[in-house]
Amino acid sequence: MYDAGKIIPGLIVFVGLMLFAIYYNVGNKIEDPKPEKPVGYTSCVLPLEEIRAEHMVLLNEWRDEVIREGKREKVEAGGKMYEKSLQNGCMHCHTSQEKFCDQCHKYASVNPYCWDCHVTPEYGKALGEAN
Repeated sequence: MYDAGKIIPGLIVFVGLMLFAIYYNVGNKIEDPKPEKPVGYTSCVLPLEEIRAEHMVLLNEWRDEVIREGKREKVEAGGKMYEKSLQNGCMHCHTSQEKFCDQCHKYASVNPYCWDCHVTPEYGKALGEAN
């Protein structure tokens, strides 16, 4: 009635496959991202820990204020004025999408849609040289 001869080997294979999946990467350390720091700039719109954790919220708020509400006034932080803009604000200091943005986004497996509309300074410069 019971097929112990098939169930027990099947369970052993199943447990073996599950343990393999768990222990396959034990001991492999994933390198932390090392984004390129902006040259000549020491501060940002928010403190470092806040901007790391909340930059996507800030960019969404700026997008809504500028595009939907027409509020284009600059933001003051640390005695400097910043435009509410990815290209003219953030990318003014962080000039390389590949060396800055992509470092953390690949690490976190995040695919932001910023680049569907925006052009990075590097790409814009290359387009200008091609024309």
